[in-house]
Amino acid sequence: MNKYINKLNFDFQTNQKILNLISQIDLYKGKWNVLEKQENTYLKELRKIATIESIGSSTRIEGGTLTDNEIEALLKEIKTIKLKTRDEQEVVGYYDTLEIIYENYNNIRLSENYIKQLHQYLLKYSDKDTRHRGEYKSLSNKVVANYPGGIQKIIFNTTDVHLVQTEMNDLINWTNEQFEKGDIHPLIIIATFVYEFLSIHPFQDGNGRLSRLLTTLLLLQQDYSFIQYVSFENLIESTKKEYYQSLMEGQKNRNKENEDISAWILYFLEKLNALTQRLAAKYDVFKSKGGYLNERQKKIKEYLNDNQPLKISDIAKRFKNININTIKKDLQYMKKEQVVQSIGKGKGTVYLIREEK
Repeated sequence: MNKYINKLNFDFQTNQKILNLISQIDLYKGKWNVLEKQENTYLKELRKIATIESIGSSTRIEGGTLTDNEIEALLKEIKTIKLKTRDEQEVVGYYDTLEIIYENYNNIRLSENYIKQLHQYLLKYSDKDTRHRGEYKSLSNKVVANYPGGIQKIIFNTTDVHLVQTEMNDLINWTNEQFEKGDIHPLIIIATFVYEFLSIHPFQDGNGRLSRLLTTLLLLQQDYSFIQYVSFENLIESTKKEYYQSLMEGQKNRNKENEDISAWILYFLEKLNALTQRLAAKYDVFKSKGGYLNERQKKIKEYLNDNQPLKISDIAKRFKNININTIKKDLQYMKKEQVVQSIGKGKGTVYLIREEK
């Protein structure tokens, strides 16, 4: 379908920027995939943090008000409380859908049925969306940006209701075909899909949130697994003005021969590249601080850091309320995770904080 390919005919300078960004992202992708196979315990913690940030940012972009701390507290009580407010309903819906994607992305094919199912999950708890969840829009809608102080700005008009089915079918077929052919880099395909999805705006509500969930789904399916451990949504929230402007740049000439989506493609790749840098820094800091340790282990580490080298008996004297066998297990765990190192054998073994290389 040439209507999509024609939008990817960029000038030489833009192409060079795109190639450079893709090479940097793919270089990090390779490094991360090797690291992830080591199955470090702290990856679970990084994903937990990223999940909270993603839920918070994606809902706030669309006008939500809950902070990350409030969202974390809500999710801890999710089984015991009734979701009363719209914000609470949208947060839990986003959480459920994100978890479905994390756990099943290899089994979710990009299709109209699956996209509608994800939309249904996303709005599962939203009382106001009962009638239209999981169904394409029946009324015209516009993309509206929400700014502080309740200010709203129309970004662009969207596909007419009677054309949604055709345009979604065309977009999905083109996307799957391009992934299969492999002629276009997958990051370009994903960025184009997201732009077109937002331009069509196929559902009455939830399109922005669903577009970000679909971004995660497609990145995971193309082996960009690092997306689970750092929040793309959070980066979009912090650059919201640029996010909307890049979309509006293409929309100025929507469906015309001179429709130019280069601003969006560059925004998407630049932010994805920035995301890899953020994750690299976050990972290093998290590791150095022992973010994957429980509170007891963190206290042992802190005491060891201030008084090293120490024997197990020395640590046991300081922490009389902790069973000595528990201390031994903690030290073995911390040694395995390369937080501490040991010197000597038997009762003469001493422990030290492992130096970062």
